[in-house]
Amino acid sequence: MRESTALATTEESSTPLAVEMREITRTWPGVVANDHVDLKVRKGEIHALVGENGAGKTTLMNILYGLIRPDSGEIYINGELAHIHGPRDAIRQHIGMVHQHFMLIPPLTVAENIVLGHEPGGINALYNARQAREVIENLSKQYGLPIDPDAKIEKVSVGLQQRVEILKTLYRAADILIMDEPTGVLTPQETHELFRVLRGLVEKGKTIIFITHKLREVLELTDTITVLRRGKNAGELVTRQTSQAEIARLMVGREVLLRVNKMPAKPGPVVLHVEDIHALSDRDLEALHGVSFDVRAGEILGIAGVEGNGQSELVEALTGMRKITRGKLTITQVKDGQAGVTSDLTMLDAREERLVGLGHIPEDRRGSGLVLNDTIEDNLILGRQRWSQFSWRGIVLLLRDIAKWAKRLITEFDVRTSSAEAPARSLSGGNQQKVIIAREFSADPMALIASQPTRGVDIGAIEFIHRRIIEQRDAGKAVLLISAELDEIRSLSDRIAVMYEGKIVDIVSPAASEEKLGILMTGGHVEE
Repeated sequence: MRESTALATTEESSTPLAVEMREITRTWPGVVANDHVDLKVRKGEIHALVGENGAGKTTLMNILYGLIRPDSGEIYINGELAHIHGPRDAIRQHIGMVHQHFMLIPPLTVAENIVLGHEPGGINALYNARQAREVIENLSKQYGLPIDPDAKIEKVSVGLQQRVEILKTLYRAADILIMDEPTGVLTPQETHELFRVLRGLVEKGKTIIFITHKLREVLELTDTITVLRRGKNAGELVTRQTSQAEIARLMVGREVLLRVNKMPAKPGPVVLHVEDIHALSDRDLEALHGVSFDVRAGEILGIAGVEGNGQSELVEALTGMRKITRGKLTITQVKDGQAGVTSDLTMLDAREERLVGLGHIPEDRRGSGLVLNDTIEDNLILGRQRWSQFSWRGIVLLLRDIAKWAKRLITEFDVRTSSAEAPARSLSGGNQQKVIIAREFSADPMALIASQPTRGVDIGAIEFIHRRIIEQRDAGKAVLLISAELDEIRSLSDRIAVMYEGKIVDIVSPAASEEKLGILMTGGHVEE
């Protein structure tokens, strides 16, 4: 049964269905991923599949592509019952899937990646580079996707790598393309180029299923929408007849504040001073090439950039998790608008930095933010076990005080759990992130480094996290925000520093256009 229905048109299109999934059910131990889900996608349209994390989107598409088998339900392709037991069956049905994380081999060329496993001449023929190149060139011309067949994958941009993934599916004669979060690592320019490509494919008769959590993209690109909530159909919409607010309401089950409400910043003295920071990568190559900026009390400085340009190394260097080889990092205490004691953090480790007022929301909550097998209580005091409010002389834990502290934070930060003694791994992604935020914010840091604070969390939790970050700013804290989501950077930040190849190339206003930010993010120069 449907949880709610929101079909936003009274007309039933006469266009035949390319894909129809009926009553699809898939369960895991203790979890119903898909609960009698229906999906109808018409030929020659771009159909958005949206929902919160855990709503069942990826499971449903993995079933369509044959990576997972359903417990029950039927799949019809072009009106015919299809038996899809694996990706080979899906490919025979002319279904292709471009995964969120590209399935490419970096040392191979574009042509070698595209024809891999389906080389011209059959599986027993020797690889013919000239023939493969010709095939790719013809395919590129046919679909308006120019690319150099001889270029090494490791040498081309992320946007072009995605083009290679699309050409791989077209080479295998796909008429139905599944795109899983395709814009996650693209610049604004690359996103616009991708949309142009997808519209061109539809004009040539292809059908596209587009999975995304970016509602603005849904409205800009797609024709129709299916919304999933908690494994069930929550509604079907016609894009031109709906809005971001309606889509979000169906996804979450309540009204969601989509815009960040904030007053203009009132910056005070410099709190976090970063001067000419250099640091090495894990391969002992220089990853940071003289990064410098200041973050003031009562402001949010956002770091924008395509992922992989030194943002992770910068966060690790600032938080004592990566050695600074050259440069200086200081934090200054500010009270009542007046600068006080300045501490040099350059050579301190993560624990020592925490003691002088630096908070940190790590980008990998499961890997470095939480101890998943420990209780929520334990995670809420992680790194502060020896503080006087939680232990006697740093030796004996004050269990009653810890329990009282955890109960207060669970209530204040709306952590959805049955018990404070439940393991952190039992929480959803959004609630795990709330535990980290509760722990870091409750320590009353002078400066806060928030790295990918909303990655992989639900739209409702995003609203909550954004509000809390603004509260920190308004309380006079200095906030450094690092995010791969350009919309998040623009809506939260008071200034934006753009990072490219381990350097800050410019610091601009959040009112800067997407085009300008995109040019800076790819190392270009903007004429004023």
